Order: sequence, then structure tokens, then C-alpha cells
Amino acid sequence: MGSINIKDIARISGVGVSTVSRVLNNHPDVKDETRRKVLEIMKDNNYIPNNSARNLKRNASKSIGVLVKGIHNPFFSNMVKFIEEKIDAKGYTMILHYNESNQQDNEAAIELIKEKRLKGLICLGGNYDNLHNEEMENLHIPIVLASTSSEELSGDGLCSSVNIDNIAAAFMAVNYICSLNHNVIGLITTGEGDKTVGKLRYEGYKKALEQNNIDFNRELVEIGGYTFSSGYEAMNRLLDKDLKITAVFVTSDIMAIGASKAILNRGFKIPEDISVIGFDGIDYSLYFHPSITTIMQPVEEMGEKSIELLLDLINDNKKENEQIIFDTKLEERESCKELLRG
Repeated sequence: MGSINIKDIARISGVGVSTVSRVLNNHPDVKDETRRKVLEIMKDNNYIPNNSARNLKRNASKSIGVLVKGIHNPFFSNMVKFIEEKIDAKGYTMILHYNESNQQDNEAAIELIKEKRLKGLICLGGNYDNLHNEEMENLHIPIVLASTSSEELSGDGLCSSVNIDNIAAAFMAVNYICSLNHNVIGLITTGEGDKTVGKLRYEGYKKALEQNNIDFNRELVEIGGYTFSSGYEAMNRLLDKDLKITAVFVTSDIMAIGASKAILNRGFKIPEDISVIGFDGIDYSLYFHPSITTIMQPVEEMGEKSIELLLDLINDNKKENEQIIFDTKLEERESCKELLRG
């Protein structure tokens, strides 16, 4: 037989040209039986894919995934921007995916890796406590967890990670409020049941109260999500209890802005009546009025370190996974005020 082309392969295989194309480019949406049949026919007929097909295949192998938990948080938006710039500069393609469903984070990661045939994956946010299942371990691609929660990372190093010490950072925030003589301090967080960073920041809050000899009161805690509206609603619930709070620690700037809006709408002043401290250091918190005191995370450095670790692992420049902890700092702005001792 003379020179054979993709149409001939499709005709002999009894499938469409598009199916043969998907087989050539390693697309997942082809039945295993069909894939084997098409590949056997290609082999039997000494079919050599043309340059464009080979280039498509090569491009697919240069894809790096970024899996984000929560589409609303601009902290991750900034990190994605820094990661994308680095990926592009190194000649890779970024595939961005948001996990907004109830699907477990590690299941979403496995699905994305398989579907897109990724070279590596960065996970922003989420809970990866169930890393050690057979399917995850058999993926054999580098994974970096950034600003995520996993109690397993200190073990045998299945993944690299880039994080902050969330307990210490939350402690710093609440200890600062205590140093301003506040002792009725509200908390808006994502809850003890939240296995992500919200749980750790909750622990930091309680640790700071204990250090300052302030009794923990569950009534001072309200649960929200990482949205403006949930912070607004949680603050309204706190105010409805009439607990005479003089300060509130909110475990993300997004929720802190919503909480501040609720305080102002009730006719209270910030910080004259209630002091507010947030977490993350996003631009919105600086330009809100009054500007919100916050715990700053080094977003650019964390994003750059995440992709640097991943590329080193992909290119075999680094053989072992690393767990990196970045420092945070307290950014004093207009939303906190010292109380006069009574």
C-alpha cells in the first residue's frame, strides 16, 4: 500500500477522522478498545503522523495545571497571575480550573491531571488531608500545594508545599488586638469543621485569648465563607447578639470588608466603636474606608516559589519534595484603635 493518511486510517478502523485525531493527540474521551484498534491499524500500515499532529502532542505534554479552591478570593487571583507569567516565560501552557463543587479536592486534582494529561499541578487552597490513596500516588507527576491544608505533608513528602504558619499568623492578629486593651473580641471564620486554613486560624484566635487570660466564648464566633456577603451576614448575626464586642478578627480580608460594611450600616464607627482586623493583605482591604489592618501574606513570593518548585521537579533539577513556610507580617492601618483602660 502507498502513502497512507488519516482518512485511510479512519476508513480502515471504521471510525470518524475526529476519533483518529483524538487518538493521535492522546485525548481521554476515546474508548480503550477503539484506541487499541486504531493504534494497531496505524502500526500495521506504518502510519507516521504529520508534523502538526506531533506538535499537538508535544504541546499537550507542556501543560501545567492550576487548581483553585474558591473563585471569589482575589488573593488567589493575584497568585494565579504571578504563576501564569512564570509558566509562560518557561514555554509551558497553563490550564486553570476552579473547584466550586462539593467534590473532594484531591479527587478534583486527579480528574484534572488525567483529563488534561498534565506535566505538573499547582493546587491553590483546599484540603488535601486524604493525599495517600492509591490513585493519587500512582499519578507520578509533580504536585505543589500552595496555601492549602494537609496534615500529611510533613510525612514522606508525596507533594511539595508553599504555605504560611496559619496558627501563628492568627495568633499575631488577635494578640495585637489584645495589646490594644480589647477583651471582647469577635471572630468570623470558616469554622472548626472547616479542615482548610480556617480551622488553623480559629486555633490561633483561641491560643491568643488564652495567652492574654481571656475566656473563650463560643457566642463570639460566627461562621462565614470566603465572600463579601457571608462576612456581612456573619457580622450582623454577631451584632444581633448585643455582646458589647469592641473588636472583631476576620479570617479573610474579603469577609472583613463585608463585616465592616455591616458595622457601618448599623451606625457604628470603625475603629471608634469596633476595631476590625482581617487576613491576607489584598488590595481591596487597603482601599476600603477605613483601610483595614490585616495580616499580609507574601502572595508574589509564594506564587513564584510554587512554580519554581514545580519546574525543578518536572525538569529533574530537584529529586525530593520540599515544604516551604513563608513569614507573614502585621500591617497596621486605620481600622484598629487602642481602648483606654477603665
